[in-house]
Amino acid sequence: QLQAYGGGLVQAGGSLRLSCGASGRTFNNFDMGWFRQAPGKEREFVALIDWTDGSTYYADSVKGRFTISKDNAKNTVYLQMNSLKLEDTAVYYCAARTGSSYYALRYTYEYDYWGQGTLVTVSS
Repeated sequence: QLQAYGGGLVQAGGSLRLSCGASGRTFNNFDMGWFRQAPGKEREFVALIDWTDGSTYYADSVKGRFTISKDNAKNTVYLQMNSLKLEDTAVYYCAARTGSSYYALRYTYEYDYWGQGTLVTVSS
């Protein structure tokens, strides 16, 4: 029901925009998040957009470089990634949650729906 796409190979310092499309149902009333998982590491929180007021939250490692947004009409969430670094290399996943806990938004267990990931590779 969720599908992330837009990944690819990009040089350090470059930009990439990921998209997360939904099918089968609307996710307009869900908080939408992005996570990533680098090889040999656990999946980690990247960003979230609150469905009620559009508030956004970011991991410290991407703050100021990444921007999450959504288009309700298209049932799509975006992750604009600028000034990419080697350490941003990972498989990126989008996810949706029905909960609203601020304290839990960084945890994978909080999310009810997950899309297949899309690989982002940042090269030097």
